[in-house]
Amino acid sequence: MTKTPLRVLIVDDEPDIRELLELTLLKMGLAPVCAGSVAEAKAALAAGRFDLALTDMRLPDGEGLEVVRHIGEAGLDLPVAVITAYGSADNAVLAMKAGAFDYLQKPVSLAQLRSLVKSALKVEAPSAKPATQQRLLGESPAIQEVLRLVDKLARSQAAVYIGGESGTGKEQAARLIHELGPRAGKPFVAVNCGAIPENLMESEFFGYRKGAFTGADAEREGFFQQAQGGTLFLDEVADLPLAMQVKLLRAIQEKTVRKLGSAQEEAVDARIICATHQDLAAKVEDGGFRQDLYYRLNVLPLRMPPLRELREDIPLFAERLLQRFAGHGPAPQLTADARQALQDYAYPGNFRELENILERAVALAAAAMLSRDDLQLTPCAEYSPEPGSDEPLQDYLDRVEREAIVKALEATRYNRTQAAKRLGVTFRSLRYRMERLGVK
Repeated sequence: MTKTPLRVLIVDDEPDIRELLELTLLKMGLAPVCAGSVAEAKAALAAGRFDLALTDMRLPDGEGLEVVRHIGEAGLDLPVAVITAYGSADNAVLAMKAGAFDYLQKPVSLAQLRSLVKSALKVEAPSAKPATQQRLLGESPAIQEVLRLVDKLARSQAAVYIGGESGTGKEQAARLIHELGPRAGKPFVAVNCGAIPENLMESEFFGYRKGAFTGADAEREGFFQQAQGGTLFLDEVADLPLAMQVKLLRAIQEKTVRKLGSAQEEAVDARIICATHQDLAAKVEDGGFRQDLYYRLNVLPLRMPPLRELREDIPLFAERLLQRFAGHGPAPQLTADARQALQDYAYPGNFRELENILERAVALAAAAMLSRDDLQLTPCAEYSPEPGSDEPLQDYLDRVEREAIVKALEATRYNRTQAAKRLGVTFRSLRYRMERLGVK
């Protein structure tokens, strides 16, 4: 029995481009249907089911954004990609925020078109419940909201910006977005931007040809080439120097890179997910991060909640960690007092700190039951209101934060720039916290 070809809606008012797209899709074994306006596109969508839509941004009776929004508002289950004029990156960002799957720039590269179509038509990834269970756990409202957003973000190809404090699981969220999406079978390349020497960044990101510089005795692929067809995760993206930010912006916009020592550019197809514990918007204001790159990266934002917002899930996290650290033997149990102590703790280091606390306790404990003393919690970060007081948790946390800021200021003779570095926050963030907490 002959399989029915997948149907693709092409929306463009230029006959030459429509014909080019139509012929390319026919050669891929697909069934293209053409429309020349927003109205014709809506009529075609109402008349039959499609598996993919490609729409130009400029149409005689409106914009391609109207087609993108119509597909979303009508609840049509199909990815839509937009075609933008060369240099109209802002339009592409707007379209992807409106729900577009991906974008192409004119003049349309047929290689990129074929790659986009192949990715889009695999957008319905296999069920990834096991990955979800392994990557992100919890029943609290905050973590459930993260899982809901991750599932939604996985269906797009837009850039994702994951914010959150250190140790909140930003890389795990990025990996889950990759595993739930159509690129699941392709590489996931994680890069710590703060760990690469500045003089090696270009060669590490874009690769190099043999003989490009002293020591380049063989050709090497860069991070973009290694992530071809998959996902490139840029961790601590705020640490990129300005010179590299310019090159990264161009690679993301043009979807091409040039190896060091090469005269030719090569097309790359990698979804970008970035993360940082810093306030990237503040870095833009301070001039430390390019605004145009920020807008290209921050298309779809995701915030990872700190552990103190997931207190009801801490017993579950602890149980899983204790099972892991116990190896093949029986997992230690927590006394009621120890369990309460874990739930009351503030966790400035978030999940990484919880892992450290429990791994140390399992290694050093003499009994099968772990007591409060076995946890060796840092007193200054533990939520321990004075006897007889009903100090709210937020008041307690504010007090601890205020004490830490004052201590850092005193240690640096009230040099706020140095104090911010000592605390691991931006100058603007420190200034905001001082104003909020009334620190003079």
